[in-house]
Amino acid sequence: MKIEDVQQFLATTGAELAIKVVAAIAFWVVGRWLIGRVVALIQTAMGRNNVDPTLTKYMGSIVAVTLNIALVLGILGYFGIQTTSIAAMLAGAGVAIGVAWSGLLAHFAAGAFLLVLRPFKVGDFISGAGVVGTVHEIGLFATTLVTPDNVMTVVGNNKLFSDNIQNFSALPVRRVDRIAQLANGVDPLDAIARLKAAVAAIPNVAADPAPEVTLLDFRLEGPQIAVRPYTHTDHYWQVWFDTNEAIVRVANEAGWPAPASTHRVQQLPS
Repeated sequence: MKIEDVQQFLATTGAELAIKVVAAIAFWVVGRWLIGRVVALIQTAMGRNNVDPTLTKYMGSIVAVTLNIALVLGILGYFGIQTTSIAAMLAGAGVAIGVAWSGLLAHFAAGAFLLVLRPFKVGDFISGAGVVGTVHEIGLFATTLVTPDNVMTVVGNNKLFSDNIQNFSALPVRRVDRIAQLANGVDPLDAIARLKAAVAAIPNVAADPAPEVTLLDFRLEGPQIAVRPYTHTDHYWQVWFDTNEAIVRVANEAGWPAPASTHRVQQLPS
């Protein structure tokens, strides 16, 4: 090959290649700027509609990754590279990754549903997937709960979403269930009146609905009184323990005897 031919090739092809490289860089810079603007607009719109920040970040990441892949494929196509084979390869890799990470992707999808449907939010006291605790964080793959004994517990979103969820913070108040066991001979109606007054005086007990103090059952030891005050979930355990103390205090003040089982044994004549 003659030197003149090489110089002619470099002069024509090299210049064309240089122009394409510069254009590709310009496309990349402008494309990345536009992608950033689109993601920012989407996140701003979701923020104005009070969408959960985790979901906003999640959607922004998905849009950014999708648009970046489209930008790279567009630049490769500009250079004349066949992108159909690359797209097919990416699709095949996506299927393989999806099969390998099916469990992780299930948690990912469940996290999206939790953020959209919002059966609970950060700070709520819930029960789900066999764990009871306060929601500390709702992540894309797992939700973090802090149990009443102050243990941080991470639960997979799919396990949490596919199980029954009890949200104790969704309603203004919840009921505290306690039982006062009376001895035989104690007037249950008098006990109900005394316990109603004592429970109503407990701090953080809701006035509406009013505490329920009713005759529950009869046992060998004596009648049972159901003592059921209502309170906000933040004060649940305080009201629980104060109710126990109120039952003991009322029993001592009234001089009720301790309940005990009594059995009558009768010997039949032979």
